[in-house]
Amino acid sequence: MAEHLLVVERPEAWAGRVPGVAVVDVRDYLAGGEHAARRGLRVINLCDSYRYRSLGYYCSLLAEARGHRVLPSVATIQELSSRALYALATEELDIRVQRLLGARRSAAPVGAETHVLTLYFGHCEAEALRALGRRIFETFPCPILRVTFRRQGEWRISAIEALPTASLPDEPARAALLAALGAHLSRRWRRPRAPHPYRYDLAVLRDPEEALAPSDPGALARLVRAGRALGVNVELIGRRDYSRLAEYDALFIRETTRIAHHTFRFAKKAEREGLVVIDDPRSILRCTNKVYLAELLAAHRVPRPRTLVLRRETLLEAEREIGYPVVLKIPEGSFSRGVFKAEDRAALRRIGARLLRASDLILAQEYLYTPFDWRIGVLGREPLYACKYFMSRDHWQIVKHGVDGGCEEGGFETLALAAVPPAVLRVALRAAEPIGDGLYGVDIKETPRGPVVIEVNDNPSIDAGVEDAVLGDALYHRLIEAFVERLDRQRQRGEPRRAKGT
Repeated sequence: MAEHLLVVERPEAWAGRVPGVAVVDVRDYLAGGEHAARRGLRVINLCDSYRYRSLGYYCSLLAEARGHRVLPSVATIQELSSRALYALATEELDIRVQRLLGARRSAAPVGAETHVLTLYFGHCEAEALRALGRRIFETFPCPILRVTFRRQGEWRISAIEALPTASLPDEPARAALLAALGAHLSRRWRRPRAPHPYRYDLAVLRDPEEALAPSDPGALARLVRAGRALGVNVELIGRRDYSRLAEYDALFIRETTRIAHHTFRFAKKAEREGLVVIDDPRSILRCTNKVYLAELLAAHRVPRPRTLVLRRETLLEAEREIGYPVVLKIPEGSFSRGVFKAEDRAALRRIGARLLRASDLILAQEYLYTPFDWRIGVLGREPLYACKYFMSRDHWQIVKHGVDGGCEEGGFETLALAAVPPAVLRVALRAAEPIGDGLYGVDIKETPRGPVVIEVNDNPSIDAGVEDAVLGDALYHRLIEAFVERLDRQRQRGEPRRAKGT
């Protein structure tokens, strides 16, 4: 029986046109039969549509479930369905595009503002663009791709579409596809990675250029060593590795998260691919928007400072309900950024007007000065570490941001959990509970009326010599163990995972 299957919707139009390749009706393939139980098949999905829930979509979906190597994969179909998803992977490609289309002897027509390239298994007619075509196909493995380049100062990829065979305009186009298919099948598929002694592969998303990153290089190095000791391969990745995410079993985000940001898209894709991900998209959504978080904590009766959600029309309610000084916050901010103190009505109006230009809603919170804030790290609904973060010198916040872009941080003290007041730990766990079971940093102030929660962070700081000062390597072992426990549970439940390297 043939090693390759060509799965189509109209087999009579394809029979005999690709020697040595079995042509199968997609309906027969979906029904199972003799092909379902075969392992190691290479399936070329040339259905008339890859639309979600179409026959073509289900062909790729079931092929992966059966352990067949399919082109295109469901991940590729999904990635190409949204510019927000594939745009990350085109950044590196755009460098090649500019070199080829922006050169003096450009591969694009003289004076053109757009250029369209159709790729059949990575092959195109334009000789000058063949290397680029192969690279695009390697990034987005799909039988037919239509790539649109647009010049806006510089040439860039403006759109990439996965085209079904129904889009082929004529017989010459079909013949070009078949020729490219024959060449593709004659090449050896990329071998899977050699076996290694690790049970799982963990990707750690980080940005080495981020000034106030959640983890410093020392902490990341200790995480890698902890993974090695526990049989987990830990690999540091960046935003350009978006298209490789399915190669891993889990994702740990160690870059400051935001909603309209690649960190959130990484979390969404990781969850779709079946990876264990910390922190997951719901945790990012619940923590990064302070308005959402304030409502969530209020609904669960978590002790907190007096807090109001303000609109432009209700700005002065902060004066009546809270009084001065009052703290004003933008919905999304981190490391004390976007947080301001208004001492009087004039400052309230001035700061409020500035913040409301960027957001229709802002947060007002009772000002409670304490010499330090507690930070309780919570992992999987259990306390992990405890720190006191002291206010920066002559300032009311832990981080003092200067007008020149620099910042000054206060000191810290890391304590054993046994040394933390029990009421602080209880409030921290209460605050983390409605967020989820990920890794959170709960910021708490001790006041005469008891501990109150300032906010919950979805990717709290873990720096070498700070948060790990008490536990040392045990902290990183606990982080790795949390991933292993979740991956083991996932495996025991038999939850489907995309085959790595397909």
